[in-house]
Amino acid sequence: MAKEYGDNYRIETDSMGEVKVPIEKYWGAQTMRSLENFKIGWQMPDEIIKAFAILKSAAAKVNVQLGVLDAERAEAISKACAEIMEGKLEGNFPLVVFQTGSGTQTNMNVNEVVAGRANEILRSLASGNGDRTDKIPAAVQIHPNDHVNKSQSSNDTFPTAMHIASVKILEEALLPALDEIIDTFLELEGRYMDIVKVGRTHLQDAAPLTLGQEISGWRSALEHNYNMIESSMNGLRELALGGTAVGTGLNAPAEFDIAVAEEISQLTGYEFQTEENKFHGLTSKDALVFSHGALKALAANLMKIAGDVRLLASGPRCGIGEIFIPQNEPGSSIMPGKVNPTQCEAVTMVCVQVMGNDAAIGFAASQGHYQLNVFMPVIIDNYLKSVKLLAEAIHSFNRHCLVGLEPNVEKIKENLDKSLMLVTALNPHIGYDKSAEIAKKAYREGISLKEAAVDLDYVSAEDFDRWVDPKKMVNR
Repeated sequence: MAKEYGDNYRIETDSMGEVKVPIEKYWGAQTMRSLENFKIGWQMPDEIIKAFAILKSAAAKVNVQLGVLDAERAEAISKACAEIMEGKLEGNFPLVVFQTGSGTQTNMNVNEVVAGRANEILRSLASGNGDRTDKIPAAVQIHPNDHVNKSQSSNDTFPTAMHIASVKILEEALLPALDEIIDTFLELEGRYMDIVKVGRTHLQDAAPLTLGQEISGWRSALEHNYNMIESSMNGLRELALGGTAVGTGLNAPAEFDIAVAEEISQLTGYEFQTEENKFHGLTSKDALVFSHGALKALAANLMKIAGDVRLLASGPRCGIGEIFIPQNEPGSSIMPGKVNPTQCEAVTMVCVQVMGNDAAIGFAASQGHYQLNVFMPVIIDNYLKSVKLLAEAIHSFNRHCLVGLEPNVEKIKENLDKSLMLVTALNPHIGYDKSAEIAKKAYREGISLKEAAVDLDYVSAEDFDRWVDPKKMVNR
């Protein structure tokens, strides 16, 4: 219940007594208590708030269908939730990640804001005046617990919001970014498929391949990651909503869980279904651990790809220098003309952060004591940060580096001609031992493989030219 008090704040009451709340805010007493008691870190991700709005709207509609909530209240609740999803109520969700581990305070923050705005909507409809009132009257037609939180508990809404937010951000941010970079690699590998270059294993010269083949390995790695992430979403599509406090579904009507998952699917456009075992849904966060494992695999591959690009572009005169990448900005405050592979460095730092996030998520998920995991806010905060960082880094890496990648044809030919590992083509003709002897002699005496082979009288000059042809060694 609320009552006006002065010009700057009003008094809200809850089961613990009275609390002063800024008059312009929609939140109530429980939000205010959390705001005062937890001044730690940063705010709950906006994706979670919007996911809550989705599930609250869905729950209201299903509660009407099941006869436990009237249509007038449900419509006002849904309108308030729609405004949250549209970003119209920003500034009303101030609570931090590091609060109660169940996320109860954020659930109540959303309940209170939805109730406050929904009551305002009801009053404006009753009066015919759609304008926002300056002060919120004491009368409450919609209660945050009794109506907005109807058939729910923080213990099943927060894990549900986690899964909704995760699926949405993967579908809307990360997977499109992966599509973008995969398309770039497809174009580059086709363009450079005929440029033969030296291969490298153990950071040592190896048998040749084409630049297009090398790029195809990068492309295939990311396609595998794409499939891994898609597969990991199966667990995220299962929703705990309907389990209420401990998984038994206390105070939720029969079939609420199935119907609300269907309604959430309709609202989001993405497939969701109810978690079969709600005891698992409340206490175990394995779906997020598994999904973030796919993100870590992506980070590992991005680290490798960015590292390859950085090394292949090293130089410009004293490095490998087989590719050119865009020169976007000066690289040194003291060395004039220096340009660095900054996009590669940004990507690799993101990869390090994602791997650190994975450690936090894994440890937090292992703490599901009895019927509830109470590390949920930190799990979803790290998960969403990883997805956003990866999506942004991939887009930046692609746009500011990869699309401008070009071969240094002269340097590639120079390195290929010097490679001792072309001798591998002689193995089928003269055997491994003689081929090794040729390579060692060439290296030791600083002569070509052909000269060493002829000097040792193992092959003729004509046979060497016929057998040692880099273009025939790439097996395309």
